[in-house]
Amino acid sequence: MADASAFDWVCSELEQRTCLDRLETRGTVRLALKEAGLDPRSLTAIQMKVVIEKVMPGELQSRGVENAEAVCRELAPGLDQLASESDDSARETPEAVFRRLAGSSS
Repeated sequence: MADASAFDWVCSELEQRTCLDRLETRGTVRLALKEAGLDPRSLTAIQMKVVIEKVMPGELQSRGVENAEAVCRELAPGLDQLASESDDSARETPEAVFRRLAGSSS
């Protein structure tokens, strides 16, 4: 998992755990990131975890994924591990991502 970006890892996991195909999964994750004001190319595991917790359940539900919140909860430990294996600690904090999410919804 250390070689995978947070974006690629989440896309792969969602493709395995949902009825969405590769293209649908990647598009859904990109839309969730756009809503959060994040770029997949510079995404950290910590940022992805916030998006998975706050934005992704709604995106998955709108695409007919059953138990979307449970699917997202299942991804959190993997993102925690990915974050601990990378240098996310020097990057944006979860609080900063929450602030951006709160600002984008108004």
